[in-house]
Amino acid sequence: MVLVIATMSDNAAGADDQQERPPSHLEEPRELTPDYVAGFIDGEGCFSVSIHPHPTTRMRWVIDPCFQVYQHRENAVILERIMDFLGCGRISPKGPRSEVLTYSIDSRKDLIKALFPLLDAYPLVSRKRQDYLFFKEIVLAMERNEHREVEGFRRLVELAFAMNNRGRQRKYTRLQVTEGILRDHTPGTREGDH
Repeated sequence: MVLVIATMSDNAAGADDQQERPPSHLEEPRELTPDYVAGFIDGEGCFSVSIHPHPTTRMRWVIDPCFQVYQHRENAVILERIMDFLGCGRISPKGPRSEVLTYSIDSRKDLIKALFPLLDAYPLVSRKRQDYLFFKEIVLAMERNEHREVEGFRRLVELAFAMNNRGRQRKYTRLQVTEGILRDHTPGTREGDH
């Protein structure tokens, strides 16, 4: 058996082509596909609906839906490419000294326009799917201003507390929120009636 080792000089005619072609691991990444982005979200995404006190609002509480994906700073390119793919959102550090970056979308209009169509066409397959469905229902209800009425607000609070392991990591309990809603409210009045 004879072992032949080819060098650049052995292949002079094709040498220029070989030198200009980068190794496969250095090639430009391909365009992201919808199924890839949906799969990445299924593994790394988070749908959260924070509820925090706000003494100057009518309900005394605010509901804030936000979609997020976290990655170490060294993987910033994937967050940038997902943001480009969806055409909205922002990337920021998770904290002042954190090496973790957060890609987030908190605009209801952007969630409805960019994220929901993707995840409806390419459904999540993990347990995260139920969180997404509750999240979507909350966002759409808020777009219909259901959170401005007491019963609508309470319903959205219930949905939010059903998400993410039944709300076990929340700062405020369901009871604190529901008892705090409209403490000074007169039944039968609406936001524009005062």
